Amino acid sequence: MAHELSAADLIINPDGSIYHLNLLPEDIAETIITVGDPDRVTEVSKHFDKVELKKGKREFMTHTGYLGKRRITVLSTGIGTDNIDIVLNELDALVNIDFQTREIKEQLTSLNIIRIGTSGAIQPDLPTGTILASTFGLGLDSLMHYYIHELSGDEHSLLDNIKAHFSHFKGIHPYVTAADNTLLKSIGNEMAQGITVTAPGFYAPQGRQVRAKNAIPNLVNHLNIFRHLDHRITNLEMETAGIYALAKVLGHKALSVNAILASRVNFEFSKEPDKVVDKAIKMVLDKL
Repeated sequence: MAHELSAADLIINPDGSIYHLNLLPEDIAETIITVGDPDRVTEVSKHFDKVELKKGKREFMTHTGYLGKRRITVLSTGIGTDNIDIVLNELDALVNIDFQTREIKEQLTSLNIIRIGTSGAIQPDLPTGTILASTFGLGLDSLMHYYIHELSGDEHSLLDNIKAHFSHFKGIHPYVTAADNTLLKSIGNEMAQGITVTAPGFYAPQGRQVRAKNAIPNLVNHLNIFRHLDHRITNLEMETAGIYALAKVLGHKALSVNAILASRVNFEFSKEPDKVVDKAIKMVLDKL
């Protein structure tokens, strides 16, 4: 028997749009590019042959259009996995819930979700300007402790080794999810690759110290010495693990592409960050 979702669980605006994103089901394509910064939406959609829709609410700016015959949506998420929780659930609702009956559809749609974001590298052989595809998202935030999610054998093995590596740090309860293999091969095949750490903040949670003292000294060093088979941790940011894990739970495909703007071990920041981001955008669009 179909279950009707309550008005408190699934909030639909008076115009029929989903609560935060302010989008109608017909507003989005099945290929979604996510960016953190709302200003970066235009930097992606300027490459489209045609833009048919522009909408915005809060930090969530959306453009939908065409690259050749392929319909694509580019959407800004803002920063952090708390926003990813909103974006992934609401994108899923737009394609997999009937807004008229408030029931889950019998025929489910799987979206292709590609993040193009900025990141800092923690390996000395990954200079600023590198474009990196995340093989796994390693979450140090708490988002996935609120969802039931099952691990593959590879994810389980990797997570066990990561937990052992972090065992002497109190309060760290990581989760791990792999990239979608099809997207990794088709889009990330010519990019650097590695495990991406998703932190719950920008400063101390990523090993930065300004005035407040860090509870975990030498965090970056502790991350970059980790090895499991041929896997290593390559970079830090704030969304990838949440995207990977929620996409898997909801039956979508996800890949994170990282524009490396900072080298944390060489203490450098890119002199041309906009050019690095544009390089990442063009690499992804050329593969679609």
